[in-house]
Amino acid sequence: MKTFSLKTADVKKKWYIVDAQGLILGRLASVIAQRLRGKHKPEYTPHVDCGDTIIVINAEKIELTGNKLSDKIFYWHTGYPGGVKGRSMGQIISSKYPERVVQKAVERMVPRGPLGRQIMGNLKVYAGSAHPHTAQTPETLDVASMNPKNKRRV
Repeated sequence: MKTFSLKTADVKKKWYIVDAQGLILGRLASVIAQRLRGKHKPEYTPHVDCGDTIIVINAEKIELTGNKLSDKIFYWHTGYPGGVKGRSMGQIISSKYPERVVQKAVERMVPRGPLGRQIMGNLKVYAGSAHPHTAQTPETLDVASMNPKNKRRV
């Protein structure tokens, strides 16, 4: 038996929409990363972008477990001496671009390099419930029903 290798021309991509309201960030990101990569398909090929396109809405209403909203801090360096800066997860979510939290969580679960950058182009994240991709008729991907732990219990 020969190993099947998918060609780029044979890839069939679907569009999915995910409502992130009330979902746990890490669990949502792992499901999205798997779908973007195409690992849920039987014809998965590691060196080909065979994943689907994912639209995430309501990214500002994502949930975090524990005290991560205040304790988890993202650091970066400005390039100047003593230029280490940081923002907590809560500050980023309540700022102008809350969708960056979801983008970065998924980006860190996707392989680095040219293929990873191409795969990240298939992720569209929006803070609110409006998105400009209605013409693609995306199917709903219900992440909350996949596992009871995916949704925050109040």
